[in-house]
Amino acid sequence: MKELADELRAEVHQAAEPLRAMGDDAAGSSRGSGRWVAKEILGHLIDSAANNHQRFIWAQLVSPLELPDYDQEAWVTLQHYRQRPWAELVDLWMALNLHLAAVMEDVPAERLQTPCRIGDGETSTLESWMRHYLEHLKHHLKQIGV
Repeated sequence: MKELADELRAEVHQAAEPLRAMGDDAAGSSRGSGRWVAKEILGHLIDSAANNHQRFIWAQLVSPLELPDYDQEAWVTLQHYRQRPWAELVDLWMALNLHLAAVMEDVPAERLQTPCRIGDGETSTLESWMRHYLEHLKHHLKQIGV
């Protein structure tokens, strides 16, 4: 999974400068009624990294792995990302993702096919979760404009 881990690292490093340049005011600006501001999108990506860290570790310890889903709206609301300093969120997002890349890189090949299921979702493999995580991250970075 070194290739996937390297791609995640590249995304983090590529996004770092534009994210830092955005600044607190722009990151808190409305994107329209009912839509998350950039701070909340990045907060969601922080939550995603934290949840996937747990998933990626548990899938190396338990097979098959079944974990509960999480209510992303509630997580974002409860953590008050809109009120948090942008620079703090950027630093946390970067650190979590660089750590996650290291975890991904070291997953033994025999664990990549661990059956995994979140909530009532379809069963897939740890490898597919890791690949989906990177696509999810890219999708939300585009929403922020990075």
